Amino acid sequence: MPTLDWIGKDKVVNHHMDVPYRVLEKKYSCGEDSDNMIIHGDNLSALKSLLPQYEGKIKCIYIDPPYNTGNEGWVYNDNVNDPRIVEWLGKVVGTEGEDLSRHDKWLCMMYPRLKLLHRLLADDGVIFISIDDNEFYYLKMICDEIIKNFVVSIVWQKRTSPEARKKLSSGHEYILVYTKNPDSDIALNLLPLDEKDASAYTNPDNDPRGPWISSPFTAPGYRPNQMYSITTPTGKIVNPPKGRCWCNVEDVYMRLLDEGRMWFGSDGNGVPRRKTYLAEREGRCTWTWWTNSEVGYTQLATQELSAILGKASFDYPKPTRLLERIIKMATSKDSIILDSFAGSGTTAHAVLNMNKADGGNRKFILIEMMDYADTITAERVKRVIDGYGEGKKAVAGTGGGFAFYELGEKLLDGEYLNENIGTDKIREYVYFTETKEKVTYKPDEPHYLGTAFDTAYYFYYEKDKATTLDWVFLETIKTKAHGYVIYADRCILTDEELEKYHITFKKIPRDITRL
Repeated sequence: MPTLDWIGKDKVVNHHMDVPYRVLEKKYSCGEDSDNMIIHGDNLSALKSLLPQYEGKIKCIYIDPPYNTGNEGWVYNDNVNDPRIVEWLGKVVGTEGEDLSRHDKWLCMMYPRLKLLHRLLADDGVIFISIDDNEFYYLKMICDEIIKNFVVSIVWQKRTSPEARKKLSSGHEYILVYTKNPDSDIALNLLPLDEKDASAYTNPDNDPRGPWISSPFTAPGYRPNQMYSITTPTGKIVNPPKGRCWCNVEDVYMRLLDEGRMWFGSDGNGVPRRKTYLAEREGRCTWTWWTNSEVGYTQLATQELSAILGKASFDYPKPTRLLERIIKMATSKDSIILDSFAGSGTTAHAVLNMNKADGGNRKFILIEMMDYADTITAERVKRVIDGYGEGKKAVAGTGGGFAFYELGEKLLDGEYLNENIGTDKIREYVYFTETKEKVTYKPDEPHYLGTAFDTAYYFYYEKDKATTLDWVFLETIKTKAHGYVIYADRCILTDEELEKYHITFKKIPRDITRL
């Protein structure tokens, strides 16, 4: 498979491994459901902080990264010259980064973020990435390298008319679709049938199975066992047209006829057609051309956001209907949806709308590095939850809620634990990396973390002194298990004693997992 190379690639291919784990500090909650998250901070660090709890659990990822157009005047700075990105490139790529082209910088920024997104994606998960012509081909090549299972590129009609100032005006963007599993049918759903779909089904013969549509019972080509004669209800003998054959062999045709699934026209004298019943349709397929009438367009999205916040406060947001279609295609009612370039918060808005409409319990995680994460992203979500607008333009709230987080300090400061973050955060991290479970608190066993797969975990840590795994500590253990994993600063038990009592000793901080 062809791969893409650029200046600085060797510095970022494995950079996601070096990103320090930072704790997430909750600043406030809004509404009744704080399992939803809005995180303010660099999305590379934030994605790393999600790994212990969410690795392999995100069913749908949607991202709308900078398109790298070179425009620095938008609220959403759409290039890679944002001071935070420039500083990051200087640290990661070094002096070599001074010679990077605009495309080199963009690829350096995207590559480690895609690596972490891939780790967070569930085995049956799907990722959708919005992009335009500036970076489409580069993005596809690095996605082919990292995620591998390309499904399609969707073309979204983002405008309703050409731009008058240009002789040739772009009216579309792309959405690249990738899955973690090579079989994309595992990850994607049919779209629900709507009223327009249902209106095509009728029941002219009063079939007890309800409304139906008919489709031709012929197929192109010549297959000897599908070239039989058919007698219509009026006694007319019909054969396949020239160059075609019947869709099925005669035994299958006879079964369909017995089941009342063949239609010969209202007079019973027509060429046979096969019935498909509305009740049997699980949904409808969609193609890769998404029109503005179906999923909205940029100007409509701007008007939608202005109605919520009272002013045009964000450039080129995505319409809610666009995200609703993506979520319908890629999730069930209890899925987790992640957007790590959250912008104005359209993804959360779409999730809340859908939960209200169908009673679902989908969760969203938004990450936004820019300073408007609270004043625009979170504020929009608050108003969608509570309701917005006045009079005839009032929109009822969806209900739900979220918690707002800031990126906190590093868990590990070089080779040492960062004691500023608190023991509880350290305990939670250690147990998540070991078991993917939440810590259990026992008042009579302060160092106990929990039991998983008949193994009990202990984190024997004291902020102000070194701890020792010895017989004195063992006498404090009350939980019965087949095996034990015990963290401490040092151990004076012999290898024979550890083996005898099925104990695995792990040294703090050396043996704490670095994600």
